[in-house]
Amino acid sequence: MDETRTPGADSAMPEAEDRAFNAMLFHTGQDSREIAHVDQALAIDPNADQLLWIDLQSPSQSELAHLAQALSLPAAAITGFLGSDTNPTLETCGPCFWMRVVGVAESASPNFTGTVLTLIAGKNLVVTLHHAPVPFLNTFREGRASRSAVGTLGSGSFVAALLEWHLGTYFEAVARFEGAVERLEVEVLSSNPRNCLQELRDLRKGASRLRRMLAPHRIVFTALSRPDFRPEEDEVTARHFRVLDTHYERAMDMVESARDLVVGSFELFSSQTALSANQTMKVLTFVTVVVGALAVVGGILGMNFEAPFFKTGVIGFTVAVVLMLVLAATSIFWGKRRGWF
Repeated sequence: MDETRTPGADSAMPEAEDRAFNAMLFHTGQDSREIAHVDQALAIDPNADQLLWIDLQSPSQSELAHLAQALSLPAAAITGFLGSDTNPTLETCGPCFWMRVVGVAESASPNFTGTVLTLIAGKNLVVTLHHAPVPFLNTFREGRASRSAVGTLGSGSFVAALLEWHLGTYFEAVARFEGAVERLEVEVLSSNPRNCLQELRDLRKGASRLRRMLAPHRIVFTALSRPDFRPEEDEVTARHFRVLDTHYERAMDMVESARDLVVGSFELFSSQTALSANQTMKVLTFVTVVVGALAVVGGILGMNFEAPFFKTGVIGFTVAVVLMLVLAATSIFWGKRRGWF
């Protein structure tokens, strides 16, 4: 049976907070169970075979103060969550450590927006705080709801699992980005392409935005994988952190390749534009040649020499015009057949 903490009766968190409250207790060898109310979660003192996860969305300052007091959470984590800073960070506070990361919200590519998530890890306890909905937390919660093996994880390994899902938002964003680039390239290569310069500009901004969101996380994932970060952690947790750092580097490579995709699409667009301009120049050159040939004929006919042909009147004029039309038609037919335009 769970040991309990007994918070003061006058310090209970407001019921209004329940709308943004989710909690689960994972137990080794048993199905996990959801905690319905805040006070029920705060009354649980998880043992070595249990893991308590509390998730809060947009809690008030008083609610956070009560939570921090009841669970002995680091004051720096609460201050960092309530502040305006959104840069990723990682800090250790005695037996706890906390971090702030930025995930990719579910938005249309390439208009990527970030969602700030604060994670606090204590002994057999993980608390997640965020101001906006974080869809992958719901997915994680639903997928893990009946898996008793989660209870065997320490808080560090559980945080590593959440961070894997956090990195998954970047992998999904890159996949959406690649789809947008492919659709644009199909449009560029179509028989009647349109001006895609604005879309290319938006894609380039989206790729840069994605990189600016992920790159600052290096201080978090690199620090987690260092041997001096919480050396008291067991080898299993340390191995999870090292794997996590590897996955972060892979995510960075994919984001960098997204920028290269935009560059390649721009080169393709430039090539198609150059081909269209070249085709236009070929047509204009051929027209110039045909008109020049007709001008030569007209110039010859306009020479001031006494020749019988120049005295034929209307008949001669008609013959000259027909000859020029036949010459133009023959030139166009021959040029088309040879693929000159």
